[in-house]
Amino acid sequence: MCPPPDATSPDDEAALFREAMAGVAPMRPVAPVSMPARKPAAAHVRRADEAAALQESRFSPIDPDLETGEELRYLRAGAAAQLLQRLRRGRYAIQAELDLHGLNQPQAHEALNGFLQECRHLDLRCVRIIHGKGLGSPQGRGVLKAAVNRWLVRCDQVIAFCSAPPADGGTGAVYVLLRRSRP
Repeated sequence: MCPPPDATSPDDEAALFREAMAGVAPMRPVAPVSMPARKPAAAHVRRADEAAALQESRFSPIDPDLETGEELRYLRAGAAAQLLQRLRRGRYAIQAELDLHGLNQPQAHEALNGFLQECRHLDLRCVRIIHGKGLGSPQGRGVLKAAVNRWLVRCDQVIAFCSAPPADGGTGAVYVLLRRSRP
């Protein structure tokens, strides 16, 4: 059984508290200690895996189904088929050109990205990209041709592209139709 609660008055409790605290001095204020913010734990292995996968997707080996003389052709979903027909017939004026001859895949990818950004800035509509036919490559296949095909398909700025006519490089170059950057 519990003992009955003390029947002390609040004044008695205050007196008891003062008596218990008689020799205690207040603490001096202490400056708050600031702890440096902790960075969230980084998954280094995961980042390395993702970077390797990205690099591999950009610069993967040659597409075995893409032959040197094969024409490239692409039309973004939702775009009118007439755009590709006009592009193939040379109905758009070529406003700029990029020649990727002599570049390896990483260099070509960087050059293409920079070129497309500049085209967007200048609001260019139709450009020619020369990737070569790959006749001088060790495998005898167009390494850059396959890579340019992959890169352009993934670029939102590109509406359509097709191999150029023989007078403008044939299957070693593409005409690219770009989205308008200004309404």
